[in-house]
Amino acid sequence: RVGCSECHLPPKGQGYLWEKAKTGTRDLWGYLFKDSASFDWESKGQLEYARKHTYESSCIKCHENLFPPTLTKDGEDAHLYYNQQKKTPDLHCINCHLNAGHYIEGYTHGSNSTFGKVSSAPKEIFTEPTPVTEFKSFTEKIPRSATAFNMVAIPGGTFKMGSPEDEPFRKPDEGPVRTVEISPFFMGEVEITWDEYLTFYAQTSAEGRSTDTEGLRSGMASIETDAISGATPPYGQPDQGWGLGQRPAISFSYHAAETYCKWLSQVTGKTYRLPTEAEWEYACRAGTTGPYFFPGDPRKFEKTGLKAKISKNDTTVINSYVVYKENSPSKTQTPDFVKPNPFGLKNMLGNVAEFCADWYQPDAYSQYPGEIVKDPAGPESGEEHVVRGGSFMSTAGALRCAARDYTRTEAWLKTDPQMPKSIWWYSDCFNVGFRVVCEFDERTGNK
Repeated sequence: RVGCSECHLPPKGQGYLWEKAKTGTRDLWGYLFKDSASFDWESKGQLEYARKHTYESSCIKCHENLFPPTLTKDGEDAHLYYNQQKKTPDLHCINCHLNAGHYIEGYTHGSNSTFGKVSSAPKEIFTEPTPVTEFKSFTEKIPRSATAFNMVAIPGGTFKMGSPEDEPFRKPDEGPVRTVEISPFFMGEVEITWDEYLTFYAQTSAEGRSTDTEGLRSGMASIETDAISGATPPYGQPDQGWGLGQRPAISFSYHAAETYCKWLSQVTGKTYRLPTEAEWEYACRAGTTGPYFFPGDPRKFEKTGLKAKISKNDTTVINSYVVYKENSPSKTQTPDFVKPNPFGLKNMLGNVAEFCADWYQPDAYSQYPGEIVKDPAGPESGEEHVVRGGSFMSTAGALRCAARDYTRTEAWLKTDPQMPKSIWWYSDCFNVGFRVVCEFDERTGNK
């Protein structure tokens, strides 16, 4: 029988008394001054928090032999990788063994070959995609499936991209502010859902490889030659046990998102792709010019710091439009959780951050020539791609329309035990997804 303290305190002689005193003080403070009914126990069970309250030294004390006779080949590879990297401070046993000691329904530790499979056939199957001959919003239908999703017509226009120097929480890579002209396009009303992504997964799985190749990520093969190859089975539970359906799809790689767009283009006869960073910000702002597409000062919504935490600022407005750190609670939500922006798009800020087509460069805006930049597509090359919008993990300051972020490919694959690592699934990133855009030619009316 294992007690709580054997995991949540270090072994005796390794800082045990000091950590026990700190834990006891924290518990006493909570008992005296906090309402236990307000504790978000589910979020405290997430990896972000669990790593702070589980000691690696305690794991090693109980599991000195990392290579028992019953260990599988995958387990041997994973533990060998751990031994090689164990001095890395952010690599912890619990990264892979989160369910140790606490039961997590649906948790899978291994290759998940049954992920996304359904037991019953849908009542209606679409045979043709939706024809589009004019510039107005439409509902796309994916052939050979019961999956449909809304595409919103985004009118062309001009806007100021980036943030002014006096905007609260602004970062240097958000400037200089540039005047940008954007052509009309269609954009997904919501982020790609699990229903949509699993349709792709099911329709391409027969063509998928049984193993990944590192070469695809490093450029030895291109998306053009491998575009419709299906993803290999994920390792673990990509949805984190939060549910599928209309929740945004997560845990897949940038390569997988690009492949999805190419597949969707092929099955619908349209041109689907990831949005450029400029298209994304233009659609997010939807004609507004402030930090958000709704009224409010980021400083009034921010809860970081003692002063902010004890203040009683009214966050009703941001809570109605955004899924973020203060209302998530620590997981994704379905689209009906929030109101749309003025263009009719939901979750442009928060819920999951979104891949953009551009390579990330901190000085990208300063590289654009001329007074007005038309349909910029970002730098010609780079190492990581732009990510926009913030997520359910973000604070209010990181959710502004102009806030920029980028992929962290190596870090997001840190605990993937497979050798080579997957090109399809991230092991350490579950707050990023994407939404699609569909091109439209004003001159011909073709998409």
